[in-house]
Amino acid sequence: MNVFADKLIAWYEENKRDLPWRHTKDPYLIWISEVILQQTRVAQGYDYYMRFVNRFPDVFTLAEADEDEVMRYWQGLGYYSRARNLHAAAKSMAEAGGFPDTYVEVRALKGVGEYTAAAICSFAYDMPYAVVDGNVYRVLSRWLGVDTPIDSVQGKKLFAEAANELLDVHRSALYNQAIMEFGALQCTPTVPDCTMCPLSDSCVALQLGKVDVLPVKQHKTKVTNRYFNYIYVRMGAYTFINKRTGDDIWKNLYEFPLIETTGQSEQDDAMFLEKLQELWGTDRVTSDKTMFCKEESAILQGRKCHFVKLLKSDVKHVLSHRVIHANFYELEMPEETPAPNGWLKVLVKDLHKFAVSNLVSHFFSLILEPNHQNK
Repeated sequence: MNVFADKLIAWYEENKRDLPWRHTKDPYLIWISEVILQQTRVAQGYDYYMRFVNRFPDVFTLAEADEDEVMRYWQGLGYYSRARNLHAAAKSMAEAGGFPDTYVEVRALKGVGEYTAAAICSFAYDMPYAVVDGNVYRVLSRWLGVDTPIDSVQGKKLFAEAANELLDVHRSALYNQAIMEFGALQCTPTVPDCTMCPLSDSCVALQLGKVDVLPVKQHKTKVTNRYFNYIYVRMGAYTFINKRTGDDIWKNLYEFPLIETTGQSEQDDAMFLEKLQELWGTDRVTSDKTMFCKEESAILQGRKCHFVKLLKSDVKHVLSHRVIHANFYELEMPEETPAPNGWLKVLVKDLHKFAVSNLVSHFFSLILEPNHQNK
């Protein structure tokens, strides 16, 4: 008799949230929900899920879509590699004829790890695979009183074994939903209500006074600072944007011209001005640094100044491993200015058609304000 599973399932039946992906056995819809909910709270992910599956209701629709459109539907969720992996996996499944129905094949999909494969196979096909996510780590660590770091090789192996031993193989989908929901709503990271917990009489952490210290992590994420200077090039009704490439943050998303500096010192300020001139080439910008100015001036040293206006400074954007410090500038240039190689010259009113990061979206909102457009 699995008392642990019985108590969790009884709690779940009484307290579960009514969520759309819990009313389907379609592996595609379950897959989409699981990927969206990685690093995303249910409250935020719900609307994204509904919009995404309404536009891309099956593998074939998603596979046929243009990547830019997929990224637009993902905009705001962050961790954009998830969307790129979804699109790539959908293409491979469409070529194979549909969604796979074995654990090995599901696990082989791009972007699908052990947890996601277990969730899909459990929820869609009732296969006896235990899910182990952050909520499950927390519940098991506290209930069992295990202080082995969950991000260690030993810890991952230990908790995987414990999860499989406790799994109710005859009700795997129900059990997996229950333990994850229990971790999300009852056995919460901070201030869990242990007095109302159905497992309180058998929870080792509660008996030992270790609820607040479990689970244990051995590594702290190293956070780095980066300094971005975005430039809105105003050319009448037009502006410039380009798509980020390479293996960096926000790959395949669009943005305004960007100059990255090493900090915010006067030396970096000079670097910014120098790079700004390099960006437009000597045919458009004189090499005289004084031609660029941050003070309001139309004429500088008897020559017309390409005025660089600071719209907003030190906007802090926090990511999992980085903190972006962004400055937003405006540079006015003639409407006939051609686009540099690889860049797009687009109408300002069409900016909403391009998938961008939340930070750039903030910049879009800033420049599209009526009082700004009327200047």
